Amino acid sequence: MIRLSILLATVALAGTAFAAQPHPVARAGAVAAIVAPPPQQPSAPTPVRKPFLRPELTLTSELVSFGDLLSGLPSEAAATPGFRAPALGETGTIQVSRIMEAARAAGIIRDAGDIESHGFAQVIVTRAARRLMASDLEAAVKIGLQERFGVDARALALAIDGGAPAIAIEPELTGDVTVLDLGYDVRSRRVQARLIVPGSAAMRLKPIRITGQMVDTIEVVVPRRSIARGETLSATDVVVERRPRDGQVSELIGDAKAAIDKVARRALNVGMPLRVGDVQREEIVGKGDLVTIVYAAPGLLISMRGKAGEAGAMGDVVTVTNPQSKRVLQGTVSGPGRVSVQSSAVGRVASAP
Repeated sequence: MIRLSILLATVALAGTAFAAQPHPVARAGAVAAIVAPPPQQPSAPTPVRKPFLRPELTLTSELVSFGDLLSGLPSEAAATPGFRAPALGETGTIQVSRIMEAARAAGIIRDAGDIESHGFAQVIVTRAARRLMASDLEAAVKIGLQERFGVDARALALAIDGGAPAIAIEPELTGDVTVLDLGYDVRSRRVQARLIVPGSAAMRLKPIRITGQMVDTIEVVVPRRSIARGETLSATDVVVERRPRDGQVSELIGDAKAAIDKVARRALNVGMPLRVGDVQREEIVGKGDLVTIVYAAPGLLISMRGKAGEAGAMGDVVTVTNPQSKRVLQGTVSGPGRVSVQSSAVGRVASAP
């Protein structure tokens, strides 16, 4: 009887424990509810980037479009002209307030807030151009003289009355200047010319008119770059050009060899003809320097220390003093800090500064 009671109690407790466990399906649903992500929130719209002003621009056309001024415009709005460009080769400015006003009037924007101006007050506009040089005009006149008058002007230069005019043409035109009309007086060498560049609308409306004279020229040596005082000139630093003859021809250097490997005695400017006094040979012995005196005679070679009385370059004859005998000798500069003395010194005598 006691055993039956214990058995019934055990069965009752087991049933209670089983009833307390959740159903497998219900348990899986509970786990899914725990790990499932929260419902996705709608993403914020991507901000639309505003067109922004360009602070500077260079263009080739006669008109400034809104696409030139503003980056990020639709193609149709970008092609809309807004302002007239400066003259060829010139630079101008457009106030930002005027750009805003014109853009509103063209229906491109509704208000100033539609454009990012970055705080600019104005936009700088440059009209690209090719600038004609005096050499371009001279070359055209020389060709005209040869073709129309049979004048060989290769040794002549054109001196334009009042200097060469400032001329700007369309940048895409790379052709040479040509002569429309040319007058020439053989005795006075006076010329009158009307010139154009084929295809230039600017010059078609207003051709170049010049007067001047053909003058004799000479070959001169000019620096290709700025040369500092004390620099040694190399073959790449100078070029030979033809320049109009003036009253100081004898002072000008006409042979590049006379300038190469020479030292500039002063600062030399680009394109300025070199004069004899502008350069000198490099001094390898300075006045007052301690030098090695080498005395050479048949069967005899003596070297001693001495003091140079003059500065000299290679091959110059300078005076040196023997510090022991105080005797003043003449010798030839034969190397850096070296003076050779012989029974008959040869070389160019260096002049003391």
